[in-house]
Amino acid sequence: MFPYLINYSFFQIHTFGLSITISFFLFLWMLHRMSKRLNYDFNVFYKNMLWFVLSVFFFSRLFYIISKWHDLKYIQSFTEFFIMTDYNFSLLGAVFGFFLVLIILLKIRKENINKYIYGVVLSFIFVLPIGFFGALLGGQVYGTDTNFGIEITYTRNDTPVNSTSPLFPLPIVYGVLFFLLFCGLYIANMYFKEKELLGYGGMMIFACIIFIFEFFSGKNDIFKDVIVINLNQIFAIIILLTCAYKVYKLYKKETRRGIR
Repeated sequence: MFPYLINYSFFQIHTFGLSITISFFLFLWMLHRMSKRLNYDFNVFYKNMLWFVLSVFFFSRLFYIISKWHDLKYIQSFTEFFIMTDYNFSLLGAVFGFFLVLIILLKIRKENINKYIYGVVLSFIFVLPIGFFGALLGGQVYGTDTNFGIEITYTRNDTPVNSTSPLFPLPIVYGVLFFLLFCGLYIANMYFKEKELLGYGGMMIFACIIFIFEFFSGKNDIFKDVIVINLNQIFAIIILLTCAYKVYKLYKKETRRGIR
């Protein structure tokens, strides 16, 4: 594992941090590309980039700290919330923060999110494998001890992972699954006219993947200690139910059109 791509006494570049930065710009690039194809306004994202960044940072960190509430350092020191040298944050918190700003902006503009959902979801899924690959190299994502025959062992001295036993390679699994999901959504775009259904369907598949494989994360979580599932899985259920409701509403709308 390579937590630092460049590591000098006065200059350091974190591998995971670099992958997140690359993912961010690729996400914007994909959003812009899809805006031309789907005819939505890219300026919604470009002109409000600061709000998106602040919201994603705040809620990604907040979700992580809530799940780690038993770790007193996040409670005792206010600065620990903003100092992210460990790059610990919640992916689902980032999703929440992004969609919160998007929904508010679209409400102000009196636009429907259905017009944007496919482009946003496809762009989001597009960059996930890059982020998880960076997480793997940086040793930021853990896995549970398993005996499936696909485990990996973090043996380098510079990795922040303490465990030396073989671990389930969760970042690899996530990266592969989300790459396949992106390919499926991109190809389906050529055959389906209802892009909003593809968008919500992609988010539902994303939520299912998160819910299932978080059982193999090996992470400590205050919710997991009480109700078996962690905060990411709780929010994955919320995403699944919300998107299923959106699909149901679209189905009812199309049914009414058919009757007329």
